[in-house]
Amino acid sequence: GCQHNTTNQKSELPSGIIIMALALHPMSSLPTIRLHFGKRLWRSSARSYDTELQRCRPEAALVEFGDYHPLKPIMVTDTKTRHGARKGSTSSSSSSSSSVAPDPLSSMLDGTDPLSMFAAASVIEAPAMSHSDLGRKRKEKEEEAVGPDFETWSSKRGEILARFTTTEKLSINLFMGSDRGKAPSPGSSAVSEKVRTRLEELDDLEEGSQKELLNLSQQEYANRIEELNQSLKEAWASDQKVKALKIVIQCSKLLSDTSVIQFYPSKFVLITDILDTFGRLVYDRIWTMCSDPRPLTDSFTVEDVNDTAKETCLNWFFKIASIRELLPRLYVEAAILKCNRFLNKCGIPETLPRLTAMIRGIGDPLVAAYARAYLCRVGMEVAPHLKDSLNRNFFDLLGTFRQVSSDSVQNQLVLQRVEVPEYLTLYSPAVNWILQCIAYRAPEPLLTEMTERCKKLGNNALLLNSVMRAFRPEFVAARATDFIGMIKDCDEAGFPKHLLFGALGRSLACADPPESERLTILNEAWKVITKVCSPQDYVICAEIWVEFTCRHFSKREVNTVLADVIKHMTPDRAFEDAYPQLQSVIRKILTYFHDFSLLFSMERFLPFLDMFQKDSVRVEVCRSIMDIFIRHQEEPSRDPVILNAMLHICKTMHDSVNALTLEDEKRSLALLIIGFIRMVSFGRDFEQQLSFCVEARATFCNLESVLVQLIHTVNQLAMETSRVMRGNHSRKTAAFVRACAAYSFITIPSLSSIFSRLSLYLLSGQVALANQCLSQADAFLKAAVSLLPEVPRSISVEGKLRSSESFLMDFINNFLATLLVVPDHPEHGVLYLVRGLLNMVQDYTWEDNSDAKVRVYISALPLLAAMSQETYLYSIPKVDSNETLYGGDPKFLSEINKLSETLIGQILDHLKALGRDEVRQQPLAFSLFGVLLAHGDLRNNKLSQLAVNLWNLSHKYGHCETRVSVRTLECMKHQAQQADMTHLSDTVQRLALQSRT
Repeated sequence: GCQHNTTNQKSELPSGIIIMALALHPMSSLPTIRLHFGKRLWRSSARSYDTELQRCRPEAALVEFGDYHPLKPIMVTDTKTRHGARKGSTSSSSSSSSSVAPDPLSSMLDGTDPLSMFAAASVIEAPAMSHSDLGRKRKEKEEEAVGPDFETWSSKRGEILARFTTTEKLSINLFMGSDRGKAPSPGSSAVSEKVRTRLEELDDLEEGSQKELLNLSQQEYANRIEELNQSLKEAWASDQKVKALKIVIQCSKLLSDTSVIQFYPSKFVLITDILDTFGRLVYDRIWTMCSDPRPLTDSFTVEDVNDTAKETCLNWFFKIASIRELLPRLYVEAAILKCNRFLNKCGIPETLPRLTAMIRGIGDPLVAAYARAYLCRVGMEVAPHLKDSLNRNFFDLLGTFRQVSSDSVQNQLVLQRVEVPEYLTLYSPAVNWILQCIAYRAPEPLLTEMTERCKKLGNNALLLNSVMRAFRPEFVAARATDFIGMIKDCDEAGFPKHLLFGALGRSLACADPPESERLTILNEAWKVITKVCSPQDYVICAEIWVEFTCRHFSKREVNTVLADVIKHMTPDRAFEDAYPQLQSVIRKILTYFHDFSLLFSMERFLPFLDMFQKDSVRVEVCRSIMDIFIRHQEEPSRDPVILNAMLHICKTMHDSVNALTLEDEKRSLALLIIGFIRMVSFGRDFEQQLSFCVEARATFCNLESVLVQLIHTVNQLAMETSRVMRGNHSRKTAAFVRACAAYSFITIPSLSSIFSRLSLYLLSGQVALANQCLSQADAFLKAAVSLLPEVPRSISVEGKLRSSESFLMDFINNFLATLLVVPDHPEHGVLYLVRGLLNMVQDYTWEDNSDAKVRVYISALPLLAAMSQETYLYSIPKVDSNETLYGGDPKFLSEINKLSETLIGQILDHLKALGRDEVRQQPLAFSLFGVLLAHGDLRNNKLSQLAVNLWNLSHKYGHCETRVSVRTLECMKHQAQQADMTHLSDTVQRLALQSRT
């Protein structure tokens, strides 16, 4: 709102008014210090700002570049001889390229650096290969490797443990064995004796004493299994290999126990962790034996394995082969399947079919299914390209499904009180994993084959569910209608249909079905979903299909879905147990609907939000809505539907703040609310905008940063009003900007941060000045001055106490710059705000050994010098500053000079009090010297002598920077050459002489 003055025109006021103003307000309470250099020392130098500005501008000169341009890219000339070109010819380049140094990175591309030489050598040594061979090798390598798109077992592990739980008591049978399990004595030399001892140890393992741990809870069972895992590692580290094998066999036997059948999938996860540990330990041991004397590469062959490692590896397989029971023998051999690489190139391809056939001897179909899942898991790790073994395991699994209806399985289910649908879900992790391995990078025709097999089995629901989860979503989406038909034909008693529609919905959320079938698919799916009686089962399935609805349909269909969710989840307050799923519904809707006028026009959206009645969940939902609004709302809005809804959401977040709320949480919520406030605009209806800010102030009174933003918004509103009116306020707009000032004046005292209050008082005063509200500006600035004594000596910044001195100095300097354009109040006298500020600075309790007060005095001198000029450096349009009010009156200038002399006296007394503390004294002396040089009239001999004395004091002990001193003298010499500054020549000579001495 300020502008530079370019004319010397001044409005003339009657001299009587000026004299009266001077008489009404005498000198301030600042004490008058007798200066050692005489009275009437200070007189400001006359400044012509326009002339100075012209002098500072550099001279422009027209430059003709020709072929050379400094921004033209450097072109490196190729000096090598080319085919068909005369020797010595070069490529075209810029004329400057010959003088450009060669690029060090490009120059090393000739093969002289170590990496280039290594690469060149590898190319020379590698045998030539045809394009077909390279393509074949690349394809085989891709098939043998499992990429990052394959979902690993570790990612499924946590889900299985969380899903398959039980409250039944569990038991563990521990085979303790006898003392024959100890390692043989070192003196034993006969190999046959050693083998016999090891076999006796294994016999003792199976025939030794037993100890059964009964009545274990699920957590106790898991802890015991983890203890066994640690025991395995400790036994291996202490070179008790047979003990480690005993632990693995013992744990493998536990997988034959299905007494608590609901827990079996989780038991499988816990125990196979031990098997994985054992397989890794054995493989690493043999690998280490092969790495002597040189390390073994990942692509090693059987020929690279030494005889000792082969013998050790074979010994492990012999030990495992001597295990009598089928299940532990199968699992332990599968755990070290990777070790076949040390023995035979075809070891793994031959072992997998044999182990697959062994699983057929397991009678329990559930135990067999998970044994196949483990074999497929190990097979995918060591040989993912052997798809035949995976397929054979799956086809064998299909053959065991008829055992579910056998008497033995049915009797077991009756005994444990487990229903058939619940029992079938126990197969899901195993079947899903096997099908995932088969479907990985499988062609689309394989899906057709799988669906045909499902139909032959009477649309087995469990198999159909796993097929839809395993194959690529694109393949499933293309056949969505066929899958819906198969789901309809499934037996509802065997496997719930809503789970099948859930699996189908997951695929359709990732891939799009044919457009003509989408509405039919949604209707058919929702017919089944809406009939689900259990609220928990319903909301899990509905959450999946909400994304499909949002992705392909309008707000009408989404509103219908939300109405159905409310209908199912409201009775008996079922929503209280489904907050995660309901939150997921909100997130999916916000992902696809960024038009909030459309979103809030849905009749059921806000009632849906009302189901979140737990405070923490409600706030989290509101945060997610606000985050999407801020990120995607491109233009400010005045839509009453949006504003009312968002105000309600913001109020919910604000009301969650209490005394226990962390500062980071407050800051996060405040940023979201501030983002909303910034997006509210009523266009030219400024009064409505102010009314909104008034309402927001009452609504968000507990968040200080929000109140600060509201004050900034109102100040911006006042400046926008001035811009629209081009500075010529009417009676109505003048009243409006005064109302904006009143809003800020009322709101600022409610802030707890004193520096926020200070800066906002000053900013609001500047805004009031820009809008010609002189009395309001006066009130803001006086409030700021009155607040200065309350500034604490230390403040908390990011949790640490820091001195407030630097912050206070910055504020005072900004305040002083503003005072240049503030006109004196006719009832308060000359320079009343400047005097009031300086009085507060003098009375303020500064830190011990602080020079801040004197630095303020030094900063005030340029302001007083600027006030004494005929034309001020800057002014505010339509606001008469003191240059116009006083018109350069001698009495006004006399008051300025007296105040300046008083400040100089205070500064000199402080310098004298510092004595020999040159570290503090010299910077202050040099600062005052700079002020005298820039703003004082050095034609006054006493002032000139004072400047010389200050120069000497600042250089007395050699602490002043030489570079700064040299530059200062050069600047003074340059100024002395100007016609109106010749008086500086004498001062420059005296300073130069003093510097030499």
